[in-house]
Amino acid sequence: MKQKLFFIIVILFASQNLFSQPSTFLPRGIGGGGAMFFPSINPADENEFYVSCDMSEMFHSTSFGLNYTQIDFQKLQTANTSTYEFTSFPNVAYTSFNDGNTIFPVVTNDGGVNWTPMAGYNVGTFGSVYSVKANYNNPSQVVVGAYGDILFSTDYGATFNLVKHATNIGAGIIISGIYWDGLHIYIATNEGILHSTDGGVSFSIMNTVGISTGEVIWSFASANNGMHQRFVCITANSSDVYNGVMPWNYSNFAKGVYIMNDIDSTWLPRSSGINFSSDFVMYSAMSATDITTIYLGGHDNNLGAPLVYKSSTGGDVWSKKFNATNNQNIITGWEGSGGDKNWSWSETCFGISVAPNNSNKVLFGNYSNIQASDDGGDNWRQAYVNSSDQHVAGSITPQHLSYRSIGLENTTCWQVAWADANKMMGCFSDIGGIRSVDGGNSWGFQYIGFSANSVYRIEKSLSGKLFGACSNIHDMYQSTRLSDAQLDAADANGKIVFSNDSGLTWTTLHTFGHPVFWLAIDPSNQNTMYASVIHYGGTQGSQLGGVYKTNDLNNLSSSTWTKLPNPPRTEGHPASINILNDGKVVCTFSGRRSSLGFTASSGVFIYDPTLNSWSDVSDNGMKYWTKDIVIDPSDVLQNTWYSCVFSGWGGAANGLGGLYKTTNRGLNWIKLTGAQFDRVTSITFNPSNNNQAFLTTETQGLWFSSTMNSMTPTLSLVTSYPFRQPERVFFNPYNQSEVWVSSFGNGMKVGNMVVNEIVDFTNGEKEKLELYPNPSSGDFTISISEKILQLCPTLTINNLLGEEVYKIKTNNIHQNVIGQNLSAGIYICKLFVNDKCVATRKLIIAKK
Repeated sequence: MKQKLFFIIVILFASQNLFSQPSTFLPRGIGGGGAMFFPSINPADENEFYVSCDMSEMFHSTSFGLNYTQIDFQKLQTANTSTYEFTSFPNVAYTSFNDGNTIFPVVTNDGGVNWTPMAGYNVGTFGSVYSVKANYNNPSQVVVGAYGDILFSTDYGATFNLVKHATNIGAGIIISGIYWDGLHIYIATNEGILHSTDGGVSFSIMNTVGISTGEVIWSFASANNGMHQRFVCITANSSDVYNGVMPWNYSNFAKGVYIMNDIDSTWLPRSSGINFSSDFVMYSAMSATDITTIYLGGHDNNLGAPLVYKSSTGGDVWSKKFNATNNQNIITGWEGSGGDKNWSWSETCFGISVAPNNSNKVLFGNYSNIQASDDGGDNWRQAYVNSSDQHVAGSITPQHLSYRSIGLENTTCWQVAWADANKMMGCFSDIGGIRSVDGGNSWGFQYIGFSANSVYRIEKSLSGKLFGACSNIHDMYQSTRLSDAQLDAADANGKIVFSNDSGLTWTTLHTFGHPVFWLAIDPSNQNTMYASVIHYGGTQGSQLGGVYKTNDLNNLSSSTWTKLPNPPRTEGHPASINILNDGKVVCTFSGRRSSLGFTASSGVFIYDPTLNSWSDVSDNGMKYWTKDIVIDPSDVLQNTWYSCVFSGWGGAANGLGGLYKTTNRGLNWIKLTGAQFDRVTSITFNPSNNNQAFLTTETQGLWFSSTMNSMTPTLSLVTSYPFRQPERVFFNPYNQSEVWVSSFGNGMKVGNMVVNEIVDFTNGEKEKLELYPNPSSGDFTISISEKILQLCPTLTINNLLGEEVYKIKTNNIHQNVIGQNLSAGIYICKLFVNDKCVATRKLIIAKK
């Protein structure tokens, strides 16, 4: 009986070969490209820091920026003001959670496995939080700053007391920084320093002198060397300060730099040598134990680059430490003087952080990446690409080279496209296009001939030509890019470009002046191409946006383009285009918002080129914010389509999002997903198995189905994909087991569909993880090497659906596992060190 069951299990395993989703997704790209905010360094480990991104993820490094992981979106999603607040209890930390609507304070008591909203904070009363600050030495104490209120808790956020309500609610009250000293707590704000002498039971305004009339504290840092204390602050005009000033509001913002010695209530000016008309300092920073070393971060207006000032004399003398001219003391990646992007790309410091117990370790985020110093700012290095790919300091950064990701992927990718098996293009916002010539292992700006903020779509002809849709307007059809003010700008730089050499050189094909979002070549006539061009223009009659067509694509830059008639109800916001085998065209028009909210101008439309007319085949749920339309590849007649829809907000567009299906070209639609999804972007079928598909959502992550051809397909979350907003999924046409996921704010990731992922590794890796007995009746032992044991590894067990059924942090070379609750079948055991999988084994449970 046991042998028979084992045989059945093996057969079952073989039948699953085409049904396994990727168990791991690896980051790919050039690193950086998007904004990184307010890094925080662990006082107990100066090589560990967290840094937040405005695209919701928080990145984690334990190597001072040599590599990164990211916190899974199911655990934590952050805002650009979120900081990771360490405490002396390793399992306790604080930050703020951004659910897309509200930012609220959260706490973890298990080292980040779970994050819980602070029960004592009432979002309905106080609104979104702007700041969360914890007392490292007393983990139960936390201060939360709302727009107009500062609150204090002594019980991990279970309850709060009001510290101060804003005197001027228009400006709000800002937590500029906090100094913790036992029973004494000093909260620096734009209304002065709030001082408690009783551990936070009560606070009062500290009477101080010295700051010029009309100026208030904006940024504050402090240190205590055991004998003396020192405060430092940057001030700004009170009329310019409000809760919500961001790092890019630096221009002529700061007015002074002051210090206070031994908390004597007197602020002393320390601005000598700082030219506030061009040295736009924004943030101050100190280590906790060094009172002589002070850093200031901001923007150097003369160089158009980030600015770092340092004083080793407590503010008496200042020197510039980030010497951007010719990268004098900066090891660079793809950004730097002479590089693919100049220092103006980073522009300014988005916060600056010093290791609490080592004033020589300092780093800052910016518009694009992370820059780090290990020697007090004398020398800097990039902290966003593989260190083997970086360029020596004091030299011009070369252009058009390739770089490998270290996990800091923080900008938007719309599409991954292949010219051939090795040459690929990535379509991005902000950084435009990037190219790979080694099958996606490394990427760079390895092309010439065009520039644009955003590349939205690559289309490849049968002859191998590549065509790209471009614009200077980014984030198309996201919630912030639906109104005319954003999309109808005169400098949109909307155009189509083309390449004859696999993406190495590009030439302008046609300039529309307005954003081009999608391209589609007629498979039956390679000289016919359709393009989605975006523009409304204020009235229905004047809109220049819509679907354009050429019938002489072979003439390239001399091709003639004609705007098709406007489909009914539409207002110049075309999105995805599919050309059917019979020559008809199915297209979506996406959302548009006027001053009154969403207009009923979206949906699915069919164009008949013979009649030169459109038919509206939209379901009522699609009339406000439709995204992609996808043709079912298993339907040879192309009657079955899937429409992906977002819910709107504030009116008739509410609650409509999900995946819709038609089997008769739009005559009737069924909403397949009910209320399961609020916003669905796209769906992609596995070309090797049309019953499988990946679904992408706005904030609910990546989903997978192996039953798409059933009446009611089931979808499960792909837990191995860590980001909340995948955009689209692409299968490598030259290796269809390889699946790439683009995203709105987390770059590209690649996984593998083949079951070879769970086959035993090399002999060297077997030494890391062994399972016995295997097959097992339910109880078994794992064996790992002593070297791996020292790294505190974690073992997980997943079933073939990817669901985690067991997890344990191993602390023995031989760890017994009681698995009586595991049903008979095949499982995948993985050993993780610092969130990285170091070994994988197949486990067979054969019940007696």
